Amino acid sequence: MPEFTSPAPAAAALRSADRRQRKKQRTRDALIRAAMELFEAKGYPDTPVHEITDAVDVSERTFFRYFTSKEDLVLAPIKDSAAQFARLLAQRPPGEDPFTAARCAYHALLAELAQAGGEHVSSYLAVIALIESTPALLAAHLRYTHEDDDHVVQVLAAREGVDARTDPRPRLLAATMGTIASLANRDWRASQDHSLATLAAAFDTYAGQLAAALAGHWS
Repeated sequence: MPEFTSPAPAAAALRSADRRQRKKQRTRDALIRAAMELFEAKGYPDTPVHEITDAVDVSERTFFRYFTSKEDLVLAPIKDSAAQFARLLAQRPPGEDPFTAARCAYHALLAELAQAGGEHVSSYLAVIALIESTPALLAAHLRYTHEDDDHVVQVLAAREGVDARTDPRPRLLAATMGTIASLANRDWRASQDHSLATLAAAFDTYAGQLAAALAGHWS
């Protein structure tokens, strides 16, 4: 007769792992919040890591388990959003053409951010403002954006079954999506309405004009 094994220990282990993960996420979020508050009060260059960890009551060793540097901390929300976009893009139905899939993934990303609450939007705006006012962070952001394109390129290539090394289309679409998102982001931050619906509308405005901008005369 086969031996019966109770699922209780496995379920308990899963719950314990979930609790650890939630605790790690809370610590990471707390470090980002504390850092942004200190950067706003003292300036990015004049805020040492130990002041960030003191504000959260954790060790510097804990800080470096989550981030490689202050620069990495500032870019973390942007990296998180980029990873979410790539994940959502990979999950789009295979029948969608690449551009439609990318547009839908972007809207799905905004929907997830909306569910996370307004605090994430405020934090994102603060991060962008800090990056644009700090030359070292701006350079790091541009470098990361270039590197992150490769991830999206690979997702697009895999969806369409092409080789990104020889087919320029995945890289061209990834760059185009990045440009559209950047333009929409600029208009959104310049507007008085910082709702995600406004960002989505700005994105759709640029995406909807892409064909007209590239083909034929404009008059």
